[in-house]
Amino acid sequence: MAQDKKKWFDVEIPLLRMKIKLIAYSIEELDNRTVKLDLTRILRGKSLEAIVKIKVKDEKAEGEVSELNLLGFFIRRMMRNNISYVEDSLSLDCLDSVMRIKPFLITRKKVTRAVRKALRDAAKKYLEDYAKESTSEDIFQDIASNKIQKNLSGKLKKVYPLALCEIRMSKIEKIKEGVSIEKIRIKKAKPEEIEEKSQIEEIEEELEKKKGEKVEELEEKTQAEELEEKKAE
Repeated sequence: MAQDKKKWFDVEIPLLRMKIKLIAYSIEELDNRTVKLDLTRILRGKSLEAIVKIKVKDEKAEGEVSELNLLGFFIRRMMRNNISYVEDSLSLDCLDSVMRIKPFLITRKKVTRAVRKALRDAAKKYLEDYAKESTSEDIFQDIASNKIQKNLSGKLKKVYPLALCEIRMSKIEKIKEGVSIEKIRIKKAKPEEIEEKSQIEEIEEELEKKKGEKVEELEEKTQAEELEEKKAE
């Protein structure tokens, strides 16, 4: 018996707000497949590579980002004479996982070992504090949007001005078991968002209550009509 032809399947990647197409004999074949994506065009010139793991559920394929890497040629292009660079490798405890993050800093001029150490320590403290209040999804989003790099550069400016502040690599090392992402999102939600959600829930409960009252009214009306019909007989 001849094997079926391969087909193209859509894969949603919510974190990157994009959709890709992958070829396979069936959608189940895509489950646990790993894909590398060059995000340079999406991020308007920033040479970032994403490693995405595909999950298939209910005949629908979805991609989860597991790693982001800054491409080597981007860093090489930023290197100059008479500058110093600082790099580190940190294992950070996040709300839902343990992540490996490697910051990469380039100073405007050549600096002493003491300044490099001060920059490294300040970057470590900022990233550790940031990770404690964030999920892995938050971190990937903020790296792709350059939010972490911008905030970190602002903090390190007080130590020494930088020519480049980047996250060279970020990846999930370990997923924490038994952690509810929904509970984390509710906990992190702004008070006005929680209030709005509560109001919506109250409206829905009120509508359900009114529906129930109408059903009861109809049942009472039907019973009253039956009694009148029996009396008439």
